[in-house]
Amino acid sequence: MNVLWERGASTTGEVLEALSEQLAYSTVLTTLRILEQKGYIEHTKEGRAFLYRPIVDQDGARRKAVRHLVENFFNKSPGLLVLNVLQQEELNDEDLKQLKSMIEEGM
Repeated sequence: MNVLWERGASTTGEVLEALSEQLAYSTVLTTLRILEQKGYIEHTKEGRAFLYRPIVDQDGARRKAVRHLVENFFNKSPGLLVLNVLQQEELNDEDLKQLKSMIEEGM
């Protein structure tokens, strides 16, 4: 998704080229097809190639992913997700300040 958000419409080969990891072409193609089935991207045919483009922005994708996590892994409890993140991850001072401010403002 990051490649498509940064580059815009891209072929499977262009996405593969932009990734720093060594992946098989078929792996990237399968991932793009799954993202399309889930409604994150769409494709158009340009000559012999498919051009994939994002149809969900980063914020929308994050919201959808977090909603999926909360519903499927945290018993539909956003608080449980937040507590788990706070227990498992080290937050820097800036993150903690921002979190405190959001809590005080009632988000």
